[in-house]
Amino acid sequence: MALTSRILAVNILPLLLLGGGFFYLDSYRKQLLTERYKLARIEAQITAEALAGATRERQEALLVQIGKEQRMRLRMFDAEGRLWADSFALDSEPAFTFDDPRDDNLNEDFAQMLDRLVDTVVGADPIPDYIEPEEAVADAWPELRRARAERLSQIQLRDAPDGTPVINAAAPVGLRGATLLTTRNAVDITESVREARSTLGMAVLAVLAASILLSLFLARTIVTPLRLLASAAVKVRQGRERAVEVPRLPERSDEIGQLARAVSDMTTALRNRMDAVESFAADVAHEIKNPLASLRSAIESLPRVEDPELRKRLTDVATHDVRRIDRLVTEISDASRIDAEISRATLERLDLAQLVKTIIGSREDRDENQDRKIQLQIVGMAPIVTGVPARLERVVENLLDNAVSFSPPDKPIDVVVFGSTDQVILTVNDYGPGIPEDAREKVFRRFHSVRPDSEDFGNHSGLGLAIARTIAEAHDGTLTAQSREDGAEGACLKLELPAAK
Repeated sequence: MALTSRILAVNILPLLLLGGGFFYLDSYRKQLLTERYKLARIEAQITAEALAGATRERQEALLVQIGKEQRMRLRMFDAEGRLWADSFALDSEPAFTFDDPRDDNLNEDFAQMLDRLVDTVVGADPIPDYIEPEEAVADAWPELRRARAERLSQIQLRDAPDGTPVINAAAPVGLRGATLLTTRNAVDITESVREARSTLGMAVLAVLAASILLSLFLARTIVTPLRLLASAAVKVRQGRERAVEVPRLPERSDEIGQLARAVSDMTTALRNRMDAVESFAADVAHEIKNPLASLRSAIESLPRVEDPELRKRLTDVATHDVRRIDRLVTEISDASRIDAEISRATLERLDLAQLVKTIIGSREDRDENQDRKIQLQIVGMAPIVTGVPARLERVVENLLDNAVSFSPPDKPIDVVVFGSTDQVILTVNDYGPGIPEDAREKVFRRFHSVRPDSEDFGNHSGLGLAIARTIAEAHDGTLTAQSREDGAEGACLKLELPAAK
């Protein structure tokens, strides 16, 4: 179900339940009728007692007077069941008249239709229509027959032509077998129920209209931006992300605005990552293409060369190119999975100074420093960091490799580890040619490699410093190139990591 439909349903459902009060008004109507039955029975009994001891003239006068005052029709029947007095016939003007349904206006027709609908829904018992009998005799009225037979007052409800209730009450008069029939058109009951229903209906309609408008407004403020974001996300997924401007909704400070800005930032990050992947793929193809071309040329030339010395040189070239390709593939594999590996790895607390000391000693044992002297200095507090030891070891190795490549044999390489409560700083300083200010960011680009003339071509992939910076950033740190702080000639590579808490 759409979000708009859900919002409307949630807001309208309580109102529909409230609208069900229309049908519970039927119980209100039954309660009013029950009270009116009691009143009609009491009126009939009191009137019958008043008529029992009166003369005929007095009886006729009472019938007219009570009929006018109570807006009722009163009829007297003798012991044989014949009608001998009718307040309507005795008086010049009837106390009430039934409305003709043909004269009803549209509102009254609708009210009667609603009455019938409610009766049908609640399963109300059918009520007989009020029809004057052709013969004015007591036996034509069932309530009079029961009253004559049982000598007890009886009540009967009927429907007037206009749908209003008609309450007949029959009561015995004295001991001579005479009976009284009172007829009241209880229009006020129908009016009360219809007025209550109308008031409830107008309230429900007003609240329903307001609820629908508020629901649509709420749905619009929620659904419209979500649709825009969903549409933009679909276009990004379909590969048309460059033509998509993900709305940031800066005017909204609620959760929808936060979501919009998060999706926009995510899309920007995705685009940057895609650009980086495309650039990386292009660089990889370019870097591998050169040794492959050299290897292919050497292999194709071997069958045509008979000079042993030249064949040896071609074989050496092929071997060198194979090693270069192997080194490139290894470095590329490392560079592409660093982030994923660090995100899955378990971080450990470690002493960076101790790690650097161990690496320097190991390099000396393997003769990897090429007779360069590495001087380690530890300053400040214990340089404790949190990270992946193998990856941080890779950073230190790459920085030392870079310093060894550029540092003159007779000059030392200065390594300083500084610890504080907030951060740990490792600097590697050499006495080489240094890095020009405009090239200090380029050295961290993938496959960017400017090597000394003394080094053999292809011994470095150009990924060392790029990998080192990636690892540093994955540890919430930084790796930068700058001038030496002592002003001497050479480069300074500075690694900054947050101190362990």
